[in-house]
Amino acid sequence: MSREARPLPVPAPRRARRTLPRLGGVALLAGALIAAGATAAVAAPATADGSGVVPAAAAPGGPRTTPGPCGYTATPEDPAARPVPLPPDPRRTPEKGHVRVTLRTNHGSIGLTLDRAAAPCTVQSFLHLTRHRFYDRTSCHRLTAYPTLSVLQCGDPSGTGSGGPGYRYRDELPTDLPPAPTDPTGERRLYARGTLAMANAGPDTNGSQFFLVYADSALRPNYTVFGSVDAAGLATLDRIAAGGVAPTEEDPAPVDGAPALPVEICKAVRHHR
Repeated sequence: MSREARPLPVPAPRRARRTLPRLGGVALLAGALIAAGATAAVAAPATADGSGVVPAAAAPGGPRTTPGPCGYTATPEDPAARPVPLPPDPRRTPEKGHVRVTLRTNHGSIGLTLDRAAAPCTVQSFLHLTRHRFYDRTSCHRLTAYPTLSVLQCGDPSGTGSGGPGYRYRDELPTDLPPAPTDPTGERRLYARGTLAMANAGPDTNGSQFFLVYADSALRPNYTVFGSVDAAGLATLDRIAAGGVAPTEEDPAPVDGAPALPVEICKAVRHHR
């Protein structure tokens, strides 16, 4: 029998918690994450040093935004949990092919395959953060074990669920997810076991936090899907999920909260071949 979800803790001032909905039975009680409009990027010409990385433009009185089609925008009101520059935003952001990344955790490796065609700007940002070691030595702060929401959420160096990279970018929402068989309303879609997707704090607020789906889940299609988890990674996720959610004083048997088996991403590694 499913348990009623407890409310989200109040986030720290000026920090928007990137999160998935909490559930009560099969009904979503609250929600916020990512949407998308996957289009290829178009940015500025190469710099004098040939790097192709153009400095972010600073609008008068506004935040810095990169000049390409991804439009990564600095969030001074929500500063980076770990210093990192804005990502490259080339005129033609790669929108074909796959990239392999491995998250080496204290419970084993989690292999990811990033799909450029599904979400080119998201993949560009994820690889940028990986290259700058943003994900190294970070904890996965949230595990859910609802009948219709089973994910591990990671990507916040602060470990609070409110931290990000100091920038945001547009949604690249999926349009081909099948209806969730557990939702008679037809509003929710199937985020299948093995899905890799972005967490958010509302429309067009993608940053660094992501979630790994270890069992079929039902969500509104508001979260950018940008890859998948390999078989070995799913075995690692299963071990973490088997440990359950850490009990608290208020809730001795929670289904949403910190993993009972603390999870650390020791290193995120991109494989070029």
